[in-house]
Amino acid sequence: MSVAVEVQGVYKFHGQGSERVPILREISFSVQSGEFVCVMGPSGSGKSTLLHLLSGLDKPSAGTVQLAGQDLAQLSERRRTLQRREQVGYVFQFFNLMPNLSVQENIALPLAIAGQGMADTGRTRVTTLAKRLGLAARLEALPHQLSGGEMQRTSIARALMGEQPLLLCDEPTGNLSQKAGAQVMEILRSCCDDDGRSVLLVTHNPRDASFADRVLFLVDGELAQDAELRGPGLTVDEIHEALKALSI
Repeated sequence: MSVAVEVQGVYKFHGQGSERVPILREISFSVQSGEFVCVMGPSGSGKSTLLHLLSGLDKPSAGTVQLAGQDLAQLSERRRTLQRREQVGYVFQFFNLMPNLSVQENIALPLAIAGQGMADTGRTRVTTLAKRLGLAARLEALPHQLSGGEMQRTSIARALMGEQPLLLCDEPTGNLSQKAGAQVMEILRSCCDDDGRSVLLVTHNPRDASFADRVLFLVDGELAQDAELRGPGLTVDEIHEALKALSI
């Protein structure tokens, strides 16, 4: 099994000199192809900073982040942008849909960014994704006409449209009902099981975390040692107990 992303000995500091503050300290882990990994931790523990490093939007102060075998910090800004575009899809808590574009046009946005038109293959892919995510009847709708669950499923379809092997997901169910959130998590789980993609999920929600193969806990900028949970079949109660033991 190949490695989608590998983090080795990563530190991240903000500020300079005596005002330098550690945000992440000695972070090491990897995500295999087809693996679903969840990172949990309280607000301010460094989760967002970690996502920025994994996507190449920021560089570590020390250590390495390798995406598809490439050390991101060693790449030029242009090559890093290309690597990110080729390797990483994003699903956010806030859907970030283009308000004046239809569902179909939002899903197809990666084609436009890549300079590709809506050829027959692109149209077929949009239709296939829409059916898979329960959006086939909503392709002509605008974002303001959608429910929260439909907007998030559109966001996921857009992320899948690019066919990147790694999905970075930041609290993707944070604005959804429990039912809509469960549907989103089942879709993300299927991305690993059916498509062989890797998913790295950041969440506060134990129910969401129970879909993962592994759960890592980030506390005060460090991965909690000996607290990692491994699936399959993780229960919400197990995750609650781990959070309680870590006082999260």
